[in-house]
Amino acid sequence: MTWETIRSGAGMALGTIRAHKLRSFLTVLGVIIGTATVIGVGSIITGLDGAVSNIFRSMGPNTILVFKFRIGPRVGRLSAEERNRKPLTLENARAIAERCPSVEHVSPYLLSPNVFSRFGMDRARYKGDDLYNFELGGTEEAYAFGGTVMKYGRFLSQTDNQHRLPVCVIGEDIQRLWFPNLDPTGKWIEVNGRPFQIIGAMERPAASFPGEEDRRILLPYFTMRKMFPNAREHLLVVIAQEGRLAQAMDEVRSVLRIERRVPHDAPDSFALSTPEQMLEDFRRIMAVTAIVMVVLSSIGLLVGGIGVMNIMLVSVTERTREIGVRKAVGARRADIILQFLTEAVVLTALGGLLGMSLGWVISRAAGWVFPNLPTSVPLWAAASGVIVSVGVGLFFGIWPAAKAARLDPVEALRYE
Repeated sequence: MTWETIRSGAGMALGTIRAHKLRSFLTVLGVIIGTATVIGVGSIITGLDGAVSNIFRSMGPNTILVFKFRIGPRVGRLSAEERNRKPLTLENARAIAERCPSVEHVSPYLLSPNVFSRFGMDRARYKGDDLYNFELGGTEEAYAFGGTVMKYGRFLSQTDNQHRLPVCVIGEDIQRLWFPNLDPTGKWIEVNGRPFQIIGAMERPAASFPGEEDRRILLPYFTMRKMFPNAREHLLVVIAQEGRLAQAMDEVRSVLRIERRVPHDAPDSFALSTPEQMLEDFRRIMAVTAIVMVVLSSIGLLVGGIGVMNIMLVSVTERTREIGVRKAVGARRADIILQFLTEAVVLTALGGLLGMSLGWVISRAAGWVFPNLPTSVPLWAAASGVIVSVGVGLFFGIWPAAKAARLDPVEALRYE
């Protein structure tokens, strides 16, 4: 087997493909779809991983989110024990601030009771324009130390909170919806039928989920409590001192176990989440998702491989006399096998290249639809697409090639 023999076989294969363009295209359509799926899914997963990594890390390396159950990506539903846990309280936040020397800031975040209600829904209105899909919460000025940047005006202050003033700050997408290209500071809106003056508009976080909008409406903590006396669910945003995240987590855990009267031999009745932990949870889930998507895309490659084997068997039948002539003039079995394997590999390799192009188009389209998704075709996806497509040609081309090599030259020459 020489390079010249392989090049000659490839030339014959390309000639056969040119002679039957439509048939060849339909034969490798499964390979094209399978390869495009691998490339497209690989690029989207890579982009999503980069975007989500930026999101979690933009929260700050010293941020700890405390809630009654684990925050972030998870597999499966909450357990009954997690659902029945007591909510965190404002007193828990004050205890952390007073008794944790490694903690720099603590901000309670009071969730609207309508978040967990099946029947209620928060409503905001500006000049008759109603908004329902938004995030309503009550917090303190320490919330801004978590990386909040103001686009217009200012954030909530201690004075706003102490005097329970009817003021609020809004997210960037609400500002763009109601006040396009305008400073909304000083405008009045209604939240659940009550008037609130806008004192500032926040910028969307520098890194946000693809397609995610910033629809926050934040009130002073005690204003929120006055508005919703029955609100109980708290999220605590804890910011540790630089370089003391581990110590701060230990201190917060100890204080909360005491505050919540957790027995020494019982597990925590709350959860501490850091950006790195949430990122690890996300990557575990995405790894499973990637495996599932690759398995599904392999179905297309399997269908394509069966199509290649079928069309190669038809080709052997059509070219029986040609095989007989080649054997009569001295062609060996290895030459016949190489010819048909080369043809199968060239066919699937071209399908793989077309699939790579289609996968790249999918990647670019995803990046265009979701500007926050930094899609890119990873090297492993491109390499695996080519290798798998060539492997499909080799595997499914063996039987037709062996059948051609076994033909008796005398019988082949008699074939009509």
